[in-house]
Amino acid sequence: MTDPGQVEAGQVEDGFRVMWRELLPVGRHGSTGGYRRHAWTSADAECRAWFEEQALRRGLTYELDRNGNQWAWWGDPAAGDAVVTGSHLDSVPDGGAYDGPLGVISAFAALDALRERDALRERDALRERGVRGGRPLAIVNFGDEEGARFGVACVGSRLMTGVLDPAHARDLRDDDGVTLGAAMEHAGYDPGAIGRDDERLARVAAFVELHVEQGRNLGDAPVGVASAIWPHGRWRFDFRGEANHAGTTRLEDRRDPMPAFAAAVLHARARAERAGALATFGKVSVEPNGTNAIPSRVTAWLDSRAPDSVTLDMLVKELTHEAGATVTCESYTPLVEFDGPLRDRLARLLGGPSGQVPVLPTGAGHDAGILASAVPTAMLFVRNPTGASHCPGEHAEEADCLAGVAALAHVLEDLLREAA
Repeated sequence: MTDPGQVEAGQVEDGFRVMWRELLPVGRHGSTGGYRRHAWTSADAECRAWFEEQALRRGLTYELDRNGNQWAWWGDPAAGDAVVTGSHLDSVPDGGAYDGPLGVISAFAALDALRERDALRERDALRERGVRGGRPLAIVNFGDEEGARFGVACVGSRLMTGVLDPAHARDLRDDDGVTLGAAMEHAGYDPGAIGRDDERLARVAAFVELHVEQGRNLGDAPVGVASAIWPHGRWRFDFRGEANHAGTTRLEDRRDPMPAFAAAVLHARARAERAGALATFGKVSVEPNGTNAIPSRVTAWLDSRAPDSVTLDMLVKELTHEAGATVTCESYTPLVEFDGPLRDRLARLLGGPSGQVPVLPTGAGHDAGILASAVPTAMLFVRNPTGASHCPGEHAEEADCLAGVAALAHVLEDLLREAA
């Protein structure tokens, strides 16, 4: 990858480190070291307060949209033709520090780099053609990207683009029976206002999300460009039986749903391997959940992903047929091909004449994948040396993170100069 113009040493790098230190303890669980920044909780509120503070520190225009997504604007929010970057700050249960926050922190750091360059080059073409005087730049924190609390991922971006029905969203429930609508209201937000936001979407000319790679496919490159997101979804499997005494009920008299669930787990693994896909039962609820009681019900959630929709649909159909369970699709995202001209533009910018920058698909879902149906969208990945993600061991080297900031600043500068 060619040097996209070094992020100015000193202030920008120090600013990145300061932001990272400030956000690092928020929502961190003492015994696991993982993060529990779930939507509309106190940890989420701290993250939101941090985002607003970053915006106000920089004199940016701060906005909260009707779906609970946070925006920080450099330039006139109403001008249109905006370049937008950012990610999310929430986490999966006991997730890592980088998934989401790296994209938000890098967005603020990239903006700092652009403003530093702008101040140093008042007479060059950037000033004349206008970063400040032309297209506005926005940083966004999308709400409830992970779906850790209410079971549907990318809630903020799905609502904004109209992919998620507002009435259905308000009725989503967490494990304690609290609805998303009630949680929003308790946090001081209006659940009655959620829904597709055409006015805001019309402002956006391009969206670029930076994210830590959730795998080990970048090799020696610190930064890469996303080509596509695999189709993926979540399905709830309800296995029903009859509760009874574990110590007195003969095996032949039992209606135990647990063996059927266990078989479904093994079938999912075997069939996914044959199909070149992925299938994971990662969440399970058992009733009555007693050590000495035969379960009356096992509810399990399947996460499945594949290179194409035909493979994914066939895999889930086979698993549904074999399971002997009631199966409900809770979310589904088809194959996302990122905007070709924008993707290629980023690859040229970061790869230079040799084109030596990885361009790769991912099996992980992102807000960028949801926005891709409404606006030109692209993604940058920062190298993950272990490939670990959605766990406390998730990591990226500081040098690679700063390379990501430099790459993002270079991309944003180019997009702000002229139409994408």
